Amino acid sequence: MRRYLARRLLLVVPTLLGVTVVVFAAVALVPGDPVATLLGPGAPAEVRQQLSERLGLGEPWPVRYAHWLGHALQGDLGVSVSGQRPVGDLLLPALGQTLVLTGAAFLLVLTGGTLLGALGAVRPDGIGGRLSRALSTLAVSAPQYSVALLLIAVFSVGLRWFPAGGTENLFTGGDTADRLHHLVLPAVAAALVPLGLTARVFGASLEDVLRSDLADGLRARGLRRTAVLRHCVHNASPALLTIGGLQLAYLLEGVVFVETLFAWPGVGRLLYDALSARDLPLIQAGVFLVAVAFVGVNILVDAVHALIDPRLRGAL
Repeated sequence: MRRYLARRLLLVVPTLLGVTVVVFAAVALVPGDPVATLLGPGAPAEVRQQLSERLGLGEPWPVRYAHWLGHALQGDLGVSVSGQRPVGDLLLPALGQTLVLTGAAFLLVLTGGTLLGALGAVRPDGIGGRLSRALSTLAVSAPQYSVALLLIAVFSVGLRWFPAGGTENLFTGGDTADRLHHLVLPAVAAALVPLGLTARVFGASLEDVLRSDLADGLRARGLRRTAVLRHCVHNASPALLTIGGLQLAYLLEGVVFVETLFAWPGVGRLLYDALSARDLPLIQAGVFLVAVAFVGVNILVDAVHALIDPRLRGAL
């Protein structure tokens, strides 16, 4: 177990370095002049030259990357070009908002995916099974941005049940109830696709366990149906853990559309604005932060999976 985790941790360093190199090179090679984007086409030549020298744009991108990496290893992620503030001061509040949205969406994914998958597994050939497959297929097939726009059109513009964006009421301020009210639509939009995938994977795993010799043995011992189902859910939980961990990582890096459409001030919205301004320090730090979260979640899921599944512990 320890050797397995050590090997996984050793792979983290080259993975994160590779991510930063790819992102730095991609942004640096994108056509266009970031100085003109920041100052506008009518800026004086002297001002343009000063900003270009301050940003180090006259140097090749590998040299600029080496400078950035050296400062990043010392905890200095640079200063946002567009915001003129330290990158950390912009990222930390945005990360908190992203974690709130991700946590709410993940709660919906786990509860909804487990219930929908169990509904389809208990009676796969009945109405419940057909309904589960239809709903999970619909959830997986629906584009996230289309669902978000539909939710805004129906529940914000049409019915006026929920606000269309932001995190709190701008005029009265936001208490906990108001923030939860603003959280509902973005969380539902972010959770829909992962919920469908979780339901399909967990439902298939639970259905296999219900048809296994283990379930037959439990029924032969005279256990009630609920007790049999409880034991089978426990044996199908590694599949739920695996798909749940993958969907949590997906939510951490895939809420950019949701945050943009709902004006949610998270990391995705911040990176979208940074890309529009070609703010390389902010882009690099934001993608690095998301990559760290993604890799960390996967390592945590693998460790928990090995702890609850004796077969994996024996294989490590």
